[in-house]
Amino acid sequence: MLLNITRENHTPLHQAERERDRLPPISSHSSSGLDRGPKLPYPSLNFISNHRKEDGSHSLSSQFILPGIRHGMVRHGRELPPICPNVRLKHQHQHRITVDNLPPEVRARFASDPVMPLRTKTVKEFQEDIERATVSGDWKHVHDFYLTTFGSFLELNAAFKKDASPLFNTIEDSGINTKFVNAVYDALSLTPPDAQRAVLKGIINSLLREWKGRRTKDDLRAYFILVQNPQCTSPATYVIYAHLLRQIAALAEADHYFLMHWFKKLSQKRFKQLVERLHLFISTRLFPVKPEELPPMAKCSWWIPSATKVLSLLNAANIISSTPILPFVDFYNPTLDHTDFMEDYRMWQTQGNSTRFTFCQFAFILSTVVKKAVIQKDSEQQMISMARQSLVDKVSRRQRVDMSLLFLNIKVRRLQLVSDSMDELTRNRADLKKKLKVSFVGEAGLDMGGLTKEWFLLLIRQIFHTDHGMFTFFKDSHCHWFSSWKCDNYSEFRLVGVLMGLAVYNSITLDISFPPCVYKKLLTPPVVPCDLDPPVGMATLTLDDLQQVMPDLSHGLAELLSYEGNVEEDFCTTFQVSQEELGVIKSYNLKPGGDKIPVTNQNRKEYVQLYVDFLLNKSIYRQFTTFYYGFHSVCASDALMLLRPEEVEILVCGSPNLDMSSLQKAAQYEGYSKTDPTIRAFWDVVLGFPLKFQKRLLHFSTGSDRVPVGGMADLNFKISKIDASTDWLPISHTCFNQICLPPYKNKKELKQKLTIAISNAEGFGLE
Repeated sequence: MLLNITRENHTPLHQAERERDRLPPISSHSSSGLDRGPKLPYPSLNFISNHRKEDGSHSLSSQFILPGIRHGMVRHGRELPPICPNVRLKHQHQHRITVDNLPPEVRARFASDPVMPLRTKTVKEFQEDIERATVSGDWKHVHDFYLTTFGSFLELNAAFKKDASPLFNTIEDSGINTKFVNAVYDALSLTPPDAQRAVLKGIINSLLREWKGRRTKDDLRAYFILVQNPQCTSPATYVIYAHLLRQIAALAEADHYFLMHWFKKLSQKRFKQLVERLHLFISTRLFPVKPEELPPMAKCSWWIPSATKVLSLLNAANIISSTPILPFVDFYNPTLDHTDFMEDYRMWQTQGNSTRFTFCQFAFILSTVVKKAVIQKDSEQQMISMARQSLVDKVSRRQRVDMSLLFLNIKVRRLQLVSDSMDELTRNRADLKKKLKVSFVGEAGLDMGGLTKEWFLLLIRQIFHTDHGMFTFFKDSHCHWFSSWKCDNYSEFRLVGVLMGLAVYNSITLDISFPPCVYKKLLTPPVVPCDLDPPVGMATLTLDDLQQVMPDLSHGLAELLSYEGNVEEDFCTTFQVSQEELGVIKSYNLKPGGDKIPVTNQNRKEYVQLYVDFLLNKSIYRQFTTFYYGFHSVCASDALMLLRPEEVEILVCGSPNLDMSSLQKAAQYEGYSKTDPTIRAFWDVVLGFPLKFQKRLLHFSTGSDRVPVGGMADLNFKISKIDASTDWLPISHTCFNQICLPPYKNKKELKQKLTIAISNAEGFGLE
């Protein structure tokens, strides 16, 4: 029946619309003349939207003005706006035109203001109606309620608006009785099919209404109610749902702003249901289980763009909420992992944020797995391009081609690791975008990936050691921060940036403990500006960001902001701050003449903001700028514009949360099966290890103790059998994430040998 309703009411729709790819749909109605002709009972869903002038301002045709008269009401009569908004009537105060002084035959042409129906049903009364119908089996009263309520936007407001008279034109209060809406929708699944069909039929009639002029706040309230309809989880309702989403997506930006703030007021449960419903709609449209249930993709290419745009409103609501309603990963759509995202990325690169839809325009919907794959493929293309250019240069000079020129070759001594690495990276600066290969002097290991991981791990460990002086470690926040001391050479900070860029470029995870604000600064801006004059890394940071670095200081500043006494007399503080640099206390003014400006109750917010900006931006500007350019010298990609700061951190550091049970499930075996006694003993030992030893095992077998973006399953971890004496220790091949075990006799022996092996895991060699 649902499909029949849809066909019956949407026949004019397909005749009126020539399927368009762009949002929002623009009416082809002429802007001249007055539309006073007869109205079709079911006009097209191709509604009129605001016309935008070339200068960006909005203008309304006469079609927009006349139906909107009711919004221009005055106390003693309704004023008619001039046909042309730019024409001023002479002596307007003497010859004011109102409906009251128009001739009767003209006045009759204008519809009177709609009168809001009076609805007084409460949640309790509605629930009692449901209970009575359930017991008696007579659902007519409930059926009539649903049919009437969802029959028009006016009836929706009459039923669910808290009070019919107030306008509720604020972003803070939608004016909707949310509890009543929830009760009506929750009970809908308990009603007979004819009541459920009545709701859908009413929604169709509401959406088929002919729109002229701007949407009112009551219209927005109706959309806000309808989009929460739980019936929209079924493909049978997707045609109706799609048109609802299209109309919401086509609203003006100001209307989206209201909806966004109303969405953030929903409970977490209802908010999550909205998000999941939209994800299901997008996924089903992309990969329908039964394609015959949906119209052909060619005829509804606007479905996914409309749903994605509405989902972006929910994402924006989640961001502006004081505390996120959902974690940002809940906005990922895993279905997109199986699409041609590289084609989408290339289209986005060439067309940017044009009218042609791409998922990259709405990067919040793309998972970190997709973004990592995009960066990897982008990096591979750059690597191939650099290698090809090197070959062409050699051949053009008639020089002998050495295959080593295809790689960034780093050769270092373990005892001079930092200095050798700096020299090598400086010498090979032009080759940073080639595939990285590392070798240690005096060791015969061949780098198939394992030596590279080892080099990163040891180098990062030395650079971030407090004795090195480049970074300060804060025990309270368990993170490193840039030392603010001044020096003549900041090249080592560039080295750290290059290392982070190389790690992302070569898909290596690093054990770095930077606070989240570092990644915000790295994306400010995400692409290096062509003009080197603009400052980089100067992110807008707050007390919350300082909390993640220096929690004690942040707490003290928060107390200053909330202090109820006299700040100037009790704190005796000025706009000058002091900090220790290499054992010397130095003072800095937060603003010109700051040492003479006292902090008062009136200016304390400015003081706190300037102090935060000084600590996290200005005091380390030279250090961070060098670090920023080092990172982007390697990892320069448009794909960085798709990333959130949290996602950059995951790409650089992986996840510190080890789940050895997941590793066990994803493990592969060679020479063993998962039921062999040695394998059962191995997992009993590993799952019983403390976190410290689990990390050592991961480092021993993979060369890194971090979990990659795709989780443990992406490690391709393998346990192989070697026919050797049980006196041997386990052997690992970090290039292949492989550990080799002799057939140990018992669990005790395996644990002893494995503990010795993972505790002495530095260095490489060949038998």
